[in-house]
Amino acid sequence: MRIRIAISMGDPSGVGAEVTAKALAGHRRLLIPYIFGDAGVFAAAARRAHLSLPSVDPGEPLPPEGALVRVTKLPRIAATPGKPIRAGGAAQLAYIEAAYNAVVSGQADALCTAPVSKAQVQNAEKGFVGHTEWLEAKTGAKRSVMMLAGTRLRVALVTNHLQLSRVPTAVTASGILGTVTATHTALQGDFGIAKPRIAVCAMNPHAGEGGAFGDEEKRLVLPAISRAKRLGIAASGPYPADSVFFRAAAGEFHAVVALYHDQGLIPVKLLDAVAHDPAVNVTLGLPIVRTSPDHGVGYEIAGLGEANPKSMWAALRLAAQLAERRKRTRQAAPVKRKKPAAR
Repeated sequence: MRIRIAISMGDPSGVGAEVTAKALAGHRRLLIPYIFGDAGVFAAAARRAHLSLPSVDPGEPLPPEGALVRVTKLPRIAATPGKPIRAGGAAQLAYIEAAYNAVVSGQADALCTAPVSKAQVQNAEKGFVGHTEWLEAKTGAKRSVMMLAGTRLRVALVTNHLQLSRVPTAVTASGILGTVTATHTALQGDFGIAKPRIAVCAMNPHAGEGGAFGDEEKRLVLPAISRAKRLGIAASGPYPADSVFFRAAAGEFHAVVALYHDQGLIPVKLLDAVAHDPAVNVTLGLPIVRTSPDHGVGYEIAGLGEANPKSMWAALRLAAQLAERRKRTRQAAPVKRKKPAAR
């Protein structure tokens, strides 16, 4: 079952086109890619990667074996590697919109997003803070959750792209519970883990040391864990963040719920760099499958041919796996027949 994946190209001045073309060139036959991006930028990246794909304009039928959809035809100044300008921000948003629409219209089975510059996209859409929040609003999902998933470590976040000074008031018991619940549901449904074990991080060093370093553990984290257990979820904690990730990477837990961005993503990206375990950004809680590589736009190496496609390929592969699992689940679901009306 070859899965159709809609891919947004990301920042035209970044490494999105390069890592996408390289990833597809090495694994072209395993999925059907539809890249929504810039005609010149992606075509050039595809030539360098020895990737051959037909090109179509928006609104044209999508070829059955994949294609580049030419959403923009930017002038060279708007797509200079490592030198973004305002026009590139609007282009990035247009790629996301077009790829998303392909999924919700049934033309693709999953969405994979190459990295964007949030600062540049904000030039086109004020308030844009990331794909996760944008997709939550677009789909009308009750709650979306950012998870970074590698082969040894999966981490879900209670808060995402938020300045650190706002974290203590943004973390709530209901937010922790919502993240734990979404993580449990995804581990069972999308990842096929029958009985997930979920660890929940503490807010403070040493899990608050019995209240000596703060009361968030007692006031927020413990009530959320207790409620999750009453719902039948195998959640435990709060665990000090300086030790729980090692335990999870060793197999004790299927996922860790972290309370804020850097608490959870530093260990994931360290494993990525040191153990060559590329992680994937997965948005949980959406009606569609969405993945992304775990790195940024890479302005410093854009155009040099040095960008590593491993995380992009991991994102594409996981998108295909999750979409295939959802397809099989739907096909296996019993058909509900309406009861005949009483006479």
